[in-house]
Amino acid sequence: MTNIGDVVLIYYREKPAFFARIESIEPDIKKDWFRVQLLTLTIPLRTVTWILREEYINGAPFTMEGSPARIEAVIPPPPISDSEDTKDVAIKEVTSKDGRKIIPFIRLKKKDIKGA
Repeated sequence: MTNIGDVVLIYYREKPAFFARIESIEPDIKKDWFRVQLLTLTIPLRTVTWILREEYINGAPFTMEGSPARIEAVIPPPPISDSEDTKDVAIKEVTSKDGRKIIPFIRLKKKDIKGA
């Protein structure tokens, strides 16, 4: 079930169109319909309100202006955890040819680090 705060992928005309975050879900004046406020994760950010049935919020296809649309919940990947086969690499500051400082932020497996 899709809830407030969830990130969803909006399909329009059967193609992925944009990501959005569900900001609110409130009952509409029409029975069994809801006002769903979405923050579109586009540039620029926009807030839109769609009036949808519960099944549409949870992934059932519907139409908008005669074109097929669908909302799909995005399941985030599990967090990356430190394990025995990874090691933080010491960060060494490097100076570029034009004098700017470059700090590489990388994470390597122990087998990729000589002497580890």
